[in-house]
Amino acid sequence: MGDINVIEKNKCTGCMACKNICPQEAISIYEDENGFKYPKIKMEVCIKCGLCSKVCPVINKLQDNKDKIKVLACKNKDREIRLKSSSGGFFSLLAKYIIMNGGVVFGVRFNEKLEVIHDYIEDMKNIELFRGSKYVQSNINDTYKKVKKFLTEDKTVLFTGTPCQVEGLLSYLGKQYDNLYTQDIICHGVPSPKLWRKYLEYKKKINGEYPKTINFRRKDITGWNNYQVNYKYSNNEENIHHDDDYFMKIFLKNLALRESCYDCEFKKLARKSDITIADFWGIDKINPKINDETGISAVLINSKKGQELFENIKKDLDYYDARLEDIIKYNPCICESTYYNEKREQFFKDLEEKDFDTLINKYL
Repeated sequence: MGDINVIEKNKCTGCMACKNICPQEAISIYEDENGFKYPKIKMEVCIKCGLCSKVCPVINKLQDNKDKIKVLACKNKDREIRLKSSSGGFFSLLAKYIIMNGGVVFGVRFNEKLEVIHDYIEDMKNIELFRGSKYVQSNINDTYKKVKKFLTEDKTVLFTGTPCQVEGLLSYLGKQYDNLYTQDIICHGVPSPKLWRKYLEYKKKINGEYPKTINFRRKDITGWNNYQVNYKYSNNEENIHHDDDYFMKIFLKNLALRESCYDCEFKKLARKSDITIADFWGIDKINPKINDETGISAVLINSKKGQELFENIKKDLDYYDARLEDIIKYNPCICESTYYNEKREQFFKDLEEKDFDTLINKYL
């Protein structure tokens, strides 16, 4: 078995379009020394059909949306949903609309091991699984195959993910589906699942058990801008300001991101998704009257299908026209790659060899 010879490793985003498309199931996934997943090909099974390279979104650029981008500041009228959401609760309304009309929503959740995976729901009672940010790269696995199955059964599907995951899906499908809607995010970059596992081990060492639940963006204590990271255990919980949480500090210092994130080909204004959502950072300076510290979503409507979705949920939103330059100013990750931290290579070597206390003292 050898690495799949499609693109350089530092360009691979781990979108898994190649694995999903392979008719022989000749592509398996391995985890590299830093904890990121990459495809491997079983040469004895491969029939050299070339489909893996044809669906790679890094090699094959999709046609840009021709529709003019519409930019909004939005917040769900339901304050409780805003508090449960990372930003303004916009995603919850998208999901509700799709599900109430008999559709399926794909998103990201924690599994029982606190690993981050892609999954789908068909019932609003499970929407809590997908709410809130998960600052770890999700495992796509065979998600694209599941999306295609629902689409061919004439189910309406909402797929949510990072920009590279959305483009991976669209490349895999190879044609447009009227019953597919896509929503991506403004992505900082994805940190290592290996780092996340090591951090959970550290939390277990400190607290005597793994956390039962994790909320990276708790807002009801100190507000949206000063959000807390919440860890719940059997008999207690921790609320740590995001500037003081060790995992978040490593993440935001760019010490442990995937290689492709430092030169990302999917950070751009011409998004392939129907809708892009993110925190509307800077709204307290741009329009302070609408900021109540429960969260506001920056929403980019990128296509006619995105506008259709918005029209169907806008009655449950407070929304305001916004400027794209304001989004870029306060959230430059929309179109700029994250800077490379020169300590990254040594950090991963130390992650393998040293305990977490040593990492904290050396890098934080």
